[in-house]
Amino acid sequence: MESAEIRRRWLSFFEKRGHTVVPSASLIADDPTLLLVNAGMVPFKPYFLGEATPPYPRAVSVQKCVRTPDIEEVGKTTRHGTFFQMCGNFSFGDYFKEGAIRYAWELMTSSVADGGYGLDPERLWITVYEQDDEAERIWRDVVGVPSERIQRLGMGPNFWSMGVPGPCGPCSEINYDRGPEFGPEGGPAVNDERYVEIWNLVFMQYERGPGEGKEDFPILGDLPAQNIDTGLGLERLAMILQGVHNMYETDTLRVVIDKAGELTGVRYGAAEDSDVSLRVVADHLRTSAMLIGDGVTPGNEGRGYVLRRIMRRAIRNMRILGAEGPVVAELLDVVLKTMGQQYPELLTDRKRIETVALAEEAAFLKTLKAGTNILDTAVTETRAAGSSVLPGDKAFLLHDTWGFPIDLTLEMAAEQGLTVDEAGFRRLMKEQRDRAKADARAKKTGHADLSAYRQVADAAGASEFIGYAQTAGEATVVGLLVDGVSSPAAVEGDDVEVVLDRTPFYAEGGGQLADTGRIRLDSGAVVEVRDVQQPVPGVIVHKGVVQVGEVTVGAAAHSTIDTARRRAIARAHSATHLTHQALRDALGPTAAQAGSENSPGRFRFDFGSPTAVPGTVLADVEQKINEVLARELDVTAEVMSMDEARKQGAIAEFGEKYGDRVRVVTIGDYSKELCGGTHVHNTAQLGLVKLLGESSIGSGVRRVEALVGADAYRFLAREHTVVSQLTELVKGRPEELPERIAGMLGRLREAEKEIERFRAEKVLAAAGGLAAEARDVGGVALASGRVPDGTTADDLRRLVLDVRGRIPGDRPAVVALFTVVSGRPLTVVATNEAARERGLKAGDLVRAAAKALGGGGGGKPDVAQGGGQNPEAVADALAAVERLVAEAA
Repeated sequence: MESAEIRRRWLSFFEKRGHTVVPSASLIADDPTLLLVNAGMVPFKPYFLGEATPPYPRAVSVQKCVRTPDIEEVGKTTRHGTFFQMCGNFSFGDYFKEGAIRYAWELMTSSVADGGYGLDPERLWITVYEQDDEAERIWRDVVGVPSERIQRLGMGPNFWSMGVPGPCGPCSEINYDRGPEFGPEGGPAVNDERYVEIWNLVFMQYERGPGEGKEDFPILGDLPAQNIDTGLGLERLAMILQGVHNMYETDTLRVVIDKAGELTGVRYGAAEDSDVSLRVVADHLRTSAMLIGDGVTPGNEGRGYVLRRIMRRAIRNMRILGAEGPVVAELLDVVLKTMGQQYPELLTDRKRIETVALAEEAAFLKTLKAGTNILDTAVTETRAAGSSVLPGDKAFLLHDTWGFPIDLTLEMAAEQGLTVDEAGFRRLMKEQRDRAKADARAKKTGHADLSAYRQVADAAGASEFIGYAQTAGEATVVGLLVDGVSSPAAVEGDDVEVVLDRTPFYAEGGGQLADTGRIRLDSGAVVEVRDVQQPVPGVIVHKGVVQVGEVTVGAAAHSTIDTARRRAIARAHSATHLTHQALRDALGPTAAQAGSENSPGRFRFDFGSPTAVPGTVLADVEQKINEVLARELDVTAEVMSMDEARKQGAIAEFGEKYGDRVRVVTIGDYSKELCGGTHVHNTAQLGLVKLLGESSIGSGVRRVEALVGADAYRFLAREHTVVSQLTELVKGRPEELPERIAGMLGRLREAEKEIERFRAEKVLAAAGGLAAEARDVGGVALASGRVPDGTTADDLRRLVLDVRGRIPGDRPAVVALFTVVSGRPLTVVATNEAARERGLKAGDLVRAAAKALGGGGGGKPDVAQGGGQNPEAVADALAAVERLVAEAA
């Protein structure tokens, strides 16, 4: 049975039994504690934690998941993989243990003809929590599993919690006996390689308190409503139903392995080392395709780093297998065709996925050879120093300059018997980040304790946003935080977070900056609102300072936004939608949105593109946008189901999480996007859009920045003034400026070259005199001195080599010349072969001179360069060189 059919049967079985089919959420987790979705229940977490009310009593899903903690084990074991699909059925206060157990047994053991998976009941073993008498009774007495195939286990394997205070409960697992060739009998308690877990049923019935680990926490009591959360690993079930020994040999991965073998000439099964590499390639390329499909792009932080790491491991393993050129295109073709049967959007978005993946491959192949050479040199130096630890600064150089993920450096160093100073690497990375973020300040709650906001939500419910239709409104203060802690009151000067039951203030989201304004209480108190965020769903938090009076919970209030700011932001947001559509029209669907920021009068828009957008194309995009403005198209918003939005062709942003009901913003017949932001009513209100340019912000991602309305007009007015001034200076018409200025710059460059030639000739003219004046120091010809200040480093080097060449080769010679450039002394020293035979090396002489100058230097034995801080010490540096020459003589 193919994986796509396993998935179809799962969803169909539970849908027929009253479960709502919930499409897989994006791998980009809507959870501040997770980079990527790593479990099937993650999208339902708010329901289990009581943060939101589930819109259905029963649900079923097949969730895409990625886990990377054990990435080094991928390919080495039969069970470790980075991407997997978790089949789950969920009950929110509806059916409980008996219902979940009955469904599981029916689906597992029903015949294929009847819609089940057709597993032999005699090969299924059950584990239950050691204290869960009820679950054991249901398996034995209701389902009919013999007692000898039911085993009780402890909290570690058979009790579930999220690791934090909240819901928890016992588990029951269904295990499949693969037969005696996989080990001794005795059930899953004895051998989990033979008895493979395929389905875990979690019975959420208790509330746990704080504690460490999987077992050290108190059970506080029963939950008010009992829930079911189950998870079946699709790949594990496929392994059993397809009769293969490991997940890599199932249908969705084996085809990738075969293609990798075809490209490298390596047969799967020929050797363990090559088998591991083939499995790594198959697993990592599939995961890469799924991540890119959900909007992740390669980078050096967060999700982007996860993608870059696994892509580069896959590419490097193909090189180990013998591949020499690009290989990702052919491997990706197999992945997309195979996984596209289950996720059709991969085929729809194929071009964008390929563009991002191929750009990353090209970038890595450019650096792989050079980086490998650097690493090999560092390994040699480390061994020569008698150490087995690669220095952290070398790992940092590989990461910062050559794009080597630290994990790749660790892996390659381990292959050569070395470890890496990870602490040193992490320290250097932290220092770099600290420098880059020195002026940044945390704006959002992020990973902070959200319990105070949840308490407000529990007590007062969700805030009602009235800002689509109103810019002011009456409200009641339902929550108040001072320094992140709930408080009944706040006084003048306090920094506060105010929660209202209804508000016109837009909370930052979807790329749109927050509103600002004021909240006035009936008591006369005034809060200046400087930022608005939504730290937990439904709770709109107004951050600001109390300017006058005292703010209290329960007080009546009147809130007013800064309407001029709102209008300017709305113009920018509508312009962003037009820019998105114009770019897609010009570049194709690969120009998908990858981020945006809409601020007053200006916006930036990030989109996918493997190369820079030509200036002519950008000009056409700008013209198209302004033509749309002139058409005076109405801008409307409508709330509809996600299915209806898809049918209408609405564009959704990658990485955004949408509910069953979505808001669709339509601009005439030109643009239609899912969006929760505020917009103008007609395109004519934008006035003008001016694109300032585009640039790269990462591999395969470009950024356009633009001005809107009055800001665009002021920019063009300034540009016009500059053009007028230039036409006056060059005495020409505006259209002649490019040619006139290009001619002037060309003549200037020619003049600079001529000046450089004259200067070089003047400097080199002194070579003969310096060689003739060389002094004999213990049998060594020493030509040293100070040449005119301002001599460039290149000219000084040429002069030193010219002087050395004028001294007979059979006479030991040292040339040491000095100059001062911009107040800093510079020296170049050269020795001939006869001098080096006496032990006189240019690098040693330069270091002595540079030390006297208060600096440093180095180079090769025949020529070296250095500098310092103290131009007054040139005479001392000359003396230091002469002293070393005399000592060697």
